[in-house]
Amino acid sequence: MSTATRGEPFAHPALFYRGEEQYTAGTVPFLRAGLAAGEAVAVAVPGPRLELIRTGLGSGAAEVRFLDMTEVGRNPGRIIPGVLRAFADAHAGRRVRIIGEPIWPGRTAVEYPACVQHEALINTAFGGREVTILCPYDADGLAPDVLADARATHPVVIVGDRHLPSGTYDPQRVLARYNEPLRCPPGAAHFAFDAETLPKTRYFAVQEAERLGLAGVRLQDLTLAVAELTTNSVLHGGGSGTLRIWAEGEQILCEVQDHGRFTDPLAGRRPAAREQPGGRGLLLVHYVADLVRVHTAPDGTTIRFHLAR
Repeated sequence: MSTATRGEPFAHPALFYRGEEQYTAGTVPFLRAGLAAGEAVAVAVPGPRLELIRTGLGSGAAEVRFLDMTEVGRNPGRIIPGVLRAFADAHAGRRVRIIGEPIWPGRTAVEYPACVQHEALINTAFGGREVTILCPYDADGLAPDVLADARATHPVVIVGDRHLPSGTYDPQRVLARYNEPLRCPPGAAHFAFDAETLPKTRYFAVQEAERLGLAGVRLQDLTLAVAELTTNSVLHGGGSGTLRIWAEGEQILCEVQDHGRFTDPLAGRRPAAREQPGGRGLLLVHYVADLVRVHTAPDGTTIRFHLAR
């Protein structure tokens, strides 16, 4: 299956499927073709779908890397560095074929904007590389506006045996659309900080998180994320910022707002080179958090992360 266009070595089709039979018909031959061509092949889809594909491949499954997307892609912001780039970079010099299903029925409305932004950013992250990433979409279980967004983030849509160019493909428009202001409850605890008050800010965040029920490894994750984000604000976000923290259901939410502005949409989504001295702050936040949302505007940027209690 080749879905690259205009001589572009990178291909990023969406597969619209209805039911298990269409799912296996659209994924298993795609993977077999990659194996037959000597490509490195990986599958990152929700757990039950993994077993469908594994069974369909039979003995060929032994040559495929399988990952449960509900675990490795819980935070959509770590799928590019931790799943897609990790696999592609490990097979440099060889064409790579991946099935990635980051959006499935059950993704929450809070998670969804980050999922769509991820799909749009794949096109920037892999442009020019010898990579094919097929993204299945459950046409029965997902809302029509989700499928419309899939057409905007994928240049080709596969429906049955038809490979249809998307007339609404526009990933930059999608990125702009889902760059949404992040509303914060008025009662959220907050702390204004600058370079001199960074230690106090981190202490404040830890104390509030403990009061809200965060403990153990999750508290360590919050401590790391707060340290990275507040330091970035001081160094790159105008020298100061405001931290806010509160609880929603079983999650602790924490955000850092400053006067910086993102100019690189892939910031925090590139694997850091071993010799790279810095630039890992937001990447680390993506790895430890259950969800990361970003809103950037001319007057500043807000980065919010979620941690389950």
